[in-house]
Amino acid sequence: MTAMSLSAVQRPAPSRSTALAVVAGLACAFAIGKTLPLTMDAVSGALAPLCATAEESSPLDKVEPIESYALPNVPGKRVTIVRVTYGPGGFSRPHRHAGSVTAYITKGEIRSQLGGGPVETFGVGQSFFEPPGSTHLVSANASTTEPAELIAVFVADEGAQLTTLLE
Repeated sequence: MTAMSLSAVQRPAPSRSTALAVVAGLACAFAIGKTLPLTMDAVSGALAPLCATAEESSPLDKVEPIESYALPNVPGKRVTIVRVTYGPGGFSRPHRHAGSVTAYITKGEIRSQLGGGPVETFGVGQSFFEPPGSTHLVSANASTTEPAELIAVFVADEGAQLTTLLE
């Protein structure tokens, strides 16, 4: 086809329901865009204690919120996804999380101990689960020379403080 014949091709007009769906989608995107920064700021504040570390820990330790969603099929609950990076020798102080947490190791090896259990080491592709109310006594990079990283998925009550440091 030539350029002229392409422009001459007639396309059917969008149906009314298609037009309404597009408008509704744009309205939802606008609403999400207006509220997401507030939600992510709240998530950042709730996670700040996670990597509060002692002086010996790595300055490369950080928690990066990835996303947070209300669960429409479970009223009052929210799923929050974060990336936790530990520099060489990095660790988090003992803590407890609101709700359930599943961690998936994406880089290096992570040592973990839940209250009353053994210290375990998890490598890339492995995961562990923290039931609600459990104490996370050890959460640390197993290496003193290489970084480690995990993705944590929290399912907790809407507005809950996701991490509480233990004394």
